[in-house]
Amino acid sequence: MLIDSFNRVIDYIRISVTDRCNLRCKYCVDGAFPFIAHSEILSYEEIIRFVRISAQLGVNKVRLTGGEPLARKGISYLLKELNSIEGINDISLTTNAVFLGEKILELKDAGLKRVNISLDTLKRERFTFITGVDAFDDVLMSIEKAIYTGMNPIKINTVMIKGFNDDEILDFAKLAKTWGQHVRFIEFMPFGNANMWDSSKIIASETIEKLIKTKYKLTPSAYKDKGPARMFTIDDSNGKIGFISPMSSHICSECNRIRLTSSGMVRPCLFSDVEYDVKTLLRGKSSDEEIIKFIKNTVGVKPEKKNEIGQIRKCQRSLRNIGG
Repeated sequence: MLIDSFNRVIDYIRISVTDRCNLRCKYCVDGAFPFIAHSEILSYEEIIRFVRISAQLGVNKVRLTGGEPLARKGISYLLKELNSIEGINDISLTTNAVFLGEKILELKDAGLKRVNISLDTLKRERFTFITGVDAFDDVLMSIEKAIYTGMNPIKINTVMIKGFNDDEILDFAKLAKTWGQHVRFIEFMPFGNANMWDSSKIIASETIEKLIKTKYKLTPSAYKDKGPARMFTIDDSNGKIGFISPMSSHICSECNRIRLTSSGMVRPCLFSDVEYDVKTLLRGKSSDEEIIKFIKNTVGVKPEKKNEIGQIRKCQRSLRNIGG
């Protein structure tokens, strides 16, 4: 087992397979949109080796992210290979869902069982404004296809931003109830070089929860997930509402993950710019034992928690680089 200095079991890796994305979301992009050279991106074989070694240390859960993971060719191959690793029993994918509909069957055949979909608005014009791309219908079609093909649960992640989409809170709650899926409200976090973020735009989860409760009955859910979301059943339906509160509360005590960036860096903490180079080891002549030592050492320096609320420093890299 991988256990950090604060007795947290680390059994989950989030892997950014690419920094490339087909959208240009305003809270992620500001001006130039440079990509990492392809030669500097980890190959699938390097990712597979890292996961195989991590599984020997007790890691059992993997999430593929980006950028947009479906923008990288051959993602189904990676999914299939990761599914064959002994000890890995939970593989999921986070996507903006623009390409999901056209690839859903091959992804399912490769072993994908569930997806997280990033969707911050249910209004077409607003979607085009925030993403820079008119692809709202493609996203809705993809969600419908994912439901039809049996992906379960589908988790829709919604970043709430004051003055942008806070008038849609009840619309998203209704969607969770009607579609019988999970909608998770995420507090606005400070990442990247985009100028859109400032603390005045944060809407605390408590505020969102109180508003939803004016119209719907929320019951604490028995849904088991070691993630940071507080989950509720909405109106005795199959739908679930979740709240992820990195800004208004300390969720760090529940953290069970590390992140592998597309450029081959391991980040012990999402809210820190500190990262460690594993690509050099993977591309050199390092043995599995040396990489095991590297992973243990990296987990060993994982901080207890992010900076105190009100003192959070804006991370210099965007989520498309980090892997969310």
